[in-house]
Amino acid sequence: MTGNDLVLRFRYPDESQSQHANDMRTVNIKQVAVSDEQETEADLYKFYHPVIQGLRTGVTTYHRMNTSTGTWMMAGSIDWQTDSTCNVFFGGTEKVPPLSNYYVRQRTKNVQVHIRELRKSKKATSKSRRFKAGGSEYKWKLAENGRDLTCLSQQLTSYGKTVAEWSQETLTLRVAERVEPILDRVVVTLFLNLWMRSMDDW
Repeated sequence: MTGNDLVLRFRYPDESQSQHANDMRTVNIKQVAVSDEQETEADLYKFYHPVIQGLRTGVTTYHRMNTSTGTWMMAGSIDWQTDSTCNVFFGGTEKVPPLSNYYVRQRTKNVQVHIRELRKSKKATSKSRRFKAGGSEYKWKLAENGRDLTCLSQQLTSYGKTVAEWSQETLTLRVAERVEPILDRVVVTLFLNLWMRSMDDW
């Protein structure tokens, strides 16, 4: 990880002000920038899950900020059949944050992926959950403290290299610049892993 990393901070609803406070599937994700030792935050993603008393299913929608127009764009949705089973839909434009030289990739249709494909494990006791993106495989690995997560590349040319890091203490995700083209996949798979861990189902 380097100083060019993209830094994202998860902002969950305030417990005293929102009906969504008890459901981690509603969260705003801010892009953090530092200038003259001062931090600023800008909208990048927002996940919303409707709260219906006594019901844990439903559809989580997630939007990505179009930094050129300042408007939210639908990025996809997560259709929950149970607390731990869902289909994830990726769609729209995979918008890369500003200051990046990567090409903004267009999708012509939604891509549906079952949560099993985004959280694969090699064995029941594994501390890692694997997913594929952009033709390559990555894995989220649970840290020794049981709270933080590290995303590692499984490509032959960069095997074992860290591409993203999650800090539970600061609710901060650092993403290496080179994987910004698959940012949606990195963010959504982290979102799913955090949710599953909150359900004691790593």
